[in-house]
Order: sequence, then C-alpha cells, then structure tokens
Amino acid sequence: MKKYFFFRIIRSIVSIFLVTTLTYALIYSLVPRRTIFQDDPNITKLKSDPDKLEDYQNTAFSKMDYIDYHNSKSLLEIVKKEYPKVTAEPTEANKEIYEKWAKENPGWKIGQFEISKGFYATKELNLAQRVGRFYSNLIHIDHPWKIKDPDNPDLKRSIKIENDPEVGWSLVGSGTQHKYLIYFNSSFPFIHQNIVTFNLGVSYPTYAQVPVLDVISQRQGKTKSTEVTFEDGTTKKTSANIYSREYTMTANLSASAKKQYEDNYTTTETIHQDPSMVGTSFIMGSLGVLIAYLVAIPMSVLMARFKGKLVDKVGIAIVTVLISVPSLAFIYFFRFIGNGLFKLPTMFPTLGAGNVKSYILPTIILGFLSVPGLVIWIRRYMIDQQSADYVKFAKAKGLSAGEISRRHIFKNAIIPIANGIPGSIIGAISGATITETIFAAPGMGKMLPEAIKDHNNPIVIGLVLIFTTIAVLSVFLGDITMTLVDPRIKLNTSKGDD
Repeated sequence: MKKYFFFRIIRSIVSIFLVTTLTYALIYSLVPRRTIFQDDPNITKLKSDPDKLEDYQNTAFSKMDYIDYHNSKSLLEIVKKEYPKVTAEPTEANKEIYEKWAKENPGWKIGQFEISKGFYATKELNLAQRVGRFYSNLIHIDHPWKIKDPDNPDLKRSIKIENDPEVGWSLVGSGTQHKYLIYFNSSFPFIHQNIVTFNLGVSYPTYAQVPVLDVISQRQGKTKSTEVTFEDGTTKKTSANIYSREYTMTANLSASAKKQYEDNYTTTETIHQDPSMVGTSFIMGSLGVLIAYLVAIPMSVLMARFKGKLVDKVGIAIVTVLISVPSLAFIYFFRFIGNGLFKLPTMFPTLGAGNVKSYILPTIILGFLSVPGLVIWIRRYMIDQQSADYVKFAKAKGLSAGEISRRHIFKNAIIPIANGIPGSIIGAISGATITETIFAAPGMGKMLPEAIKDHNNPIVIGLVLIFTTIAVLSVFLGDITMTLVDPRIKLNTSKGDD
C-alpha cells in the first residue's frame, strides 16, 4: 500500500508536469505574442501616446515572462550603481553609457521612446527560461523574513499562536506576507491556511492585473458587509475580509488604515456574496452527478434484470434517443420545458447565485446528459456478471432473481461504479462548457474556451494545470473509493507487496 501511494504520487507529479509544460511550450512558441493585445481596449486608447503604449506593451510582455523589462526609472537606478554620472536625459553621452551597460549584461537591448526619447531596456527570454520561471514561482511559502521593508527596519519577525480579537485562535505571523497563517471560520473547509500559496501568474487581457488563482477561486457578485471590531476598538460594517490581511509597504500605507489595524497588515480582499467560479461549477457539477447516478443505477439494474423484456427495450429506446440527440438541442429543449412548465429561469443571472431556482435547470441537464453513458456501462457490466459462477451457485441455492441481482450482482457492480464517481464529479466541474455558456452561469467550465478566444495565455496555462491536477486526483480518489467499498481490494504496485 505504501509503495502504491508513493509511485502514484510520483507518476501524478510527472504527468501534471509533462502536460502543463507541453501546453506552455505550444502556446508561448506557436501563438504570436501580438495576439494578446487584440481584445485589449487600452491599446486603442493609448495609440495617441506612443510612449505610454510602448511602456504598456512591454510591461504586459514582462508580466507574462516573454521578456525582462526596465522602464526609464528602474533602468536609471540599475545603471547608476555602475555609472554614477549617468542621467535620464536623452543625450548621446548617456546613450553610450546605457549601451555599454547592455553589452556588459548579455541579452539586454536599449531602446528609446518615440516622443520623450527616454531610455528603456528589454531582454528576450527563451522558452526554457519562461518555463523555469513559471515553475519556480508556482509555490510560495510564507515565513517571517518574507517582507523586506526599508521604511520599517524595526519590523518584528515571529510566528505564534494567538487568540486574536478579530478572528479568534489563529497562527499569527509578523514579517510574513499574510498576518493569519492558519485560522478557522464557518466557511468550508472551516480550516484555512496562508502558509503555502500558489501563483499561476496574472490574468491578461481579461480580468487584467488580477492573479489567475483569484479569478478562479474568489467569490463573485455584490459585496457583502459584516460587522467587525478592529484593533483600535472601533466597530463598523465592512466588506473587507479581515482573514486575508496582507502586509502593506510603509511607503504605501495610509494613516487611517494604520490607525484602524494598528500595524502594516492593511491590504485585504473584498467579501462577495456569491460563490466563486470553481464553487459555482462544483455545486452544479456534484448535484448533476448525483442526479445522474440516482437515475442511471436503478434504471440499469432493472434493464439488466429483465434483459430482452419490455423494461429493457423501453430503457434501450430512451438511452438511444438521449445519445442520438445533440447536446445543444437537448439543453435547449429542457430549458424550454423547464421555463414553460415550471417558470424556471433560462439564464443564471436572472435570479442570481443566491436563489436555488438558478441551479435547477443546469444541474438537471448536466445530470441527464451523463445518464446514457452510465446506463450502458452499468447494464453491460451487470449482464456480464449474470453468467459468473457465484450467480449460478446462488441460483442453485434457491435464491430469487431479485435477491441475486440486489445482494450479489449489484454488490460487485458497485465497485467500478464507486471508482468512477470522483472522476464524474471532477469531470462535471471542468467540462460543463456548453451548459454554463447557454445559461450564462459564472462557472469554471466555460473559462478555458473563453480564455483561448481572448488570448489570455496565463488563464489557459493555469486552467490546464488545474484540470490536469484534478484529473489525476480523480483517478487516485477512485482507487481509494474502491478500497472503502470493498476492503478485499488491495492497492499494490506489484504482486506480493504489502
């Protein structure tokens, strides 16, 4: 068992790495970089100011690791360390100094803005460097020496357990990026941590300047205010998420914020009332899978038990129709029926995420779309089991067909069924593209095609990494589920392993 877990984890990590790296290589080598600006409205606005346009584009390329970039200010600060006499003035003497610096630092090229003639520097990054930076920045571990604030030399550096007046018992850091490293609240999964965080890059051009992980995981909708007592003793309603407090550099710290929080941990996220994109997809996906199995299992059992009879023929006819009808037509048909007969909303935003009715049609449709495949698979498996020796022995003992089907055949059939449940849930979360698009549901399923259409490369890479991870995880959870259903199953890497 231990060997199984070890090798499964190693294979999973290798699989995730290979898929993500291949996708990264394809996007950043085959897709022209200029396409990322096609749907950016800022480009049109900046065309009248070539200097700002050049700086904007170079900054965007830099954030996506196409290039390293120094604007006029940062370039001057760097070059001045080696050549104290250099200035920002666009003179020939200064140009010679900048170009000399570029020659001494291979890869850097000096450019000048069209209008101001100010200097800037760019350095092309090859594909290996881009991939390396992506993985090196993927995992961030918070620690007391994370913050380097020259304006706060007396910053205390510690990690300790405190009964914080704002959040209760928590692991509180000082000198860390986050104030609350481990904390508890009423939101699932109830125990939260900020010690290990993931960086999937910054979204662009859609959701501009927002970290990719925040786009996917942060709640949506209208802001939600709660009553909070701050460290200065004041109590007021605020939409600030105090659990997310992060360090603000002293140079950017406002006096009111420092008075309210009594330290530099003043940067917070905003609380929203609706679930995140992944949360919305999880709700619809998991409920859809539940509906699919609740319909498919009884239907399959009956069809297998009465093979060739009326029940089986009707079931086959229904499954054939469901398979034959295109998914798009199926969705629109059920949407029309649901709205016409039961007055359910045809668009998710009509009533919003706070209303249960918004979820009914999408989840039912997701569930019924999965029913035909499940019915065919479970029915076929149970029919195959009917010719097994243990079934013949049960018949010889005088057990009825119903008892054999219920107590023996289905008991064995539940093992592969249980194995497929985690994968079905995760597949429903990531694969509800058409359904979420038609209902305008703010979920995760439609994000990948939209990101590809919008040339949002960071979102594409982030989603591929997430989808690959959860796909691998589903296989792992499926194996675990099998052992829980039937303890006789041993997850061994080879014959004779413990």
